[in-house]
Amino acid sequence: MDEARKRVVVGLSGGVDSAVACIVLLKAGYDVEAMFMRNWDSSINNDVLGNPNDPNDTCPQEKDYMDAVDVANKLGIKLHRIDFVGEYWDNVFKYFIDEYSKGRTPNPDILCNKEIKFKCFLEKAMDMGFDYIAMGHYARSDGDMLLRGVDQNKDQSYFLCQLSHAQIAKTIFPIGDMCKPEVRKIAKEYGLNIATKKDSTGVCFIGERNFREFLKNYIPAKPGLMKTMDGKVVGSHEGIMYYTIGQRHGLSIGGPGDAWFVIGKDVKENVLYVGQGDDQEYLYSNRCIVSNINWLGAPFSGELKCSAKFRYRQKDVNVILSWIDKDHLEVKYPDKSRAVTPGQAAVFYDGDVVLGGSTIEEVFMDDVKRHY
Repeated sequence: MDEARKRVVVGLSGGVDSAVACIVLLKAGYDVEAMFMRNWDSSINNDVLGNPNDPNDTCPQEKDYMDAVDVANKLGIKLHRIDFVGEYWDNVFKYFIDEYSKGRTPNPDILCNKEIKFKCFLEKAMDMGFDYIAMGHYARSDGDMLLRGVDQNKDQSYFLCQLSHAQIAKTIFPIGDMCKPEVRKIAKEYGLNIATKKDSTGVCFIGERNFREFLKNYIPAKPGLMKTMDGKVVGSHEGIMYYTIGQRHGLSIGGPGDAWFVIGKDVKENVLYVGQGDDQEYLYSNRCIVSNINWLGAPFSGELKCSAKFRYRQKDVNVILSWIDKDHLEVKYPDKSRAVTPGQAAVFYDGDVVLGGSTIEEVFMDDVKRHY
């Protein structure tokens, strides 16, 4: 079979990126179908989407599905609807809640990609006889290696850092060589209603909502004190789980001087540490320990110099990696970095090539552990 006639199924989310991914594949001659993933059920997950008292208010997930149906109809491709609610709950959401319960700041989008979009979805596609899956991510691949997307402002390789070689090899990223304005232009040229639809934000498949109120459905709030590092009480917090290192908004601390920032946590004592000014010394570190390592690059021993991102859209940081044991890496960054946060991902790069991803466990300034 000619490569261009291979069967590909696109994860059609109802957004502009996945819609244009379909268009690019159709123009390239692939045999294209689409699948819409349903991964969150408000009726069983103790959460309300939309306004239950307004019969005209449709939950965002159903609106996305209707947009996906409209795209599939206009492009003349078959659309399947699949349900991964149970898998999402067991393999993504439980981890998300558990990490917040520990006072950490998880990144569920990374786990969602690994366990749902590129595992459950891929397995379903293979069972249905497709040769590849395709997603509307701003990333690229070269065989079984992952690369950054060309649009550096939209590059999503950070969120794909836990994919395996096998998952990458079976995935096509049709818009990885494009920039967002070009994607919207193509959607408009094809008369798609979603050409100007805003990008989705919020937690993967859960979306936008009052985050504190959402978490209260699953984790009891435990108010406590806000203190400076010298022990002065300056306010109270609603629960350590609601705050992340470097956070400025939502602290409700008045008074003169610079803005206040979260600079540390003591989960055991339920104390949130804060300081004034965004250049607080305690926000900076030059070393961290990472686990949950998904290494995609060539094996190495000793030290390896590369670059890293400790959060999405952060400017690359020069780092030096060395193995502590088979499950942990020490990451040194002599130029220091701000608000490196336990629970978040550290993703490693060699130019545009993704070397691997990991989870930040402990953060240090030299030999002093940060109270994160």
